[in-house]
Amino acid sequence: MSVLIAVAALPCGLLIGLLLGALGGGGSVLAVPALVYVLGQSPHVATAGALVVVTVGAVTGLVCHARAGRVRWAAGTAFGALGTAGSYLGSRWSAALDPTVLMAAFAGLMLVVAAMLLLRGRRAPRAADGAEPSGVPAPQGAGAATPTRTRPARVAATASAVGLLTGFFGVGGGFVVVPALTLVLGLEMPVAIGTSLLVILINSLTALGTRAGTGTLDWPLLAGFAACAAVGSNLGNRLTARLHPQALTTAFAGLVTVLAVAMAAVALPHLWAP
Repeated sequence: MSVLIAVAALPCGLLIGLLLGALGGGGSVLAVPALVYVLGQSPHVATAGALVVVTVGAVTGLVCHARAGRVRWAAGTAFGALGTAGSYLGSRWSAALDPTVLMAAFAGLMLVVAAMLLLRGRRAPRAADGAEPSGVPAPQGAGAATPTRTRPARVAATASAVGLLTGFFGVGGGFVVVPALTLVLGLEMPVAIGTSLLVILINSLTALGTRAGTGTLDWPLLAGFAACAAVGSNLGNRLTARLHPQALTTAFAGLVTVLAVAMAAVALPHLWAP
């Protein structure tokens, strides 16, 4: 690993960590583009390496949320265990896919992430304004998750889809896990965020185990990258109270959209070339 690459890894890791800490999810989607276009990794190695960054970030966040009592260990473990099959299959499919197709698909994923972040940013102010001026609470469902009847088939299908996403793209998938835990298991948002980190950790470790031996990872580079992401995550948590969440989410969604369009512009011509 050259000194130039090592220096480039520092700001990338810090930026991803800041976004993860400030937004509570979505920032890890930048790990693969950073590893490919900034640090010179191949798409297959980058999706595997991104799992290392996601795992470190999940552990760091999980410890903080567990101390605050925002983790449902039984529910998170069961949800994560149900997603291991999807994570295994996703890792296998990703390793067998043409690198150009993989990056084109990742560009599509980034556009989905941007759309979901914008939707979440618009819903947050409505939830915050859910109380009546007189102080009467808003109707149930305006700002918190309502109790839902758990359906085993639905839970298994959702968990498998989340695992597939993690294994295939090498992302944590917090932008999908949190809504899934609120809608499928009926967890309140703060608890869903904390529990999602346990789900992400289980899926990431499964995907890493599946990819073991399929490629050579630059462990010193990834260690420094992940360490910077962990530091950035702590800084992001502190900045959350000082920054306007909706403005930050909108800006990040715009950045992800620009990156997705740029990645698609590079990948798609190669797909159509004879």
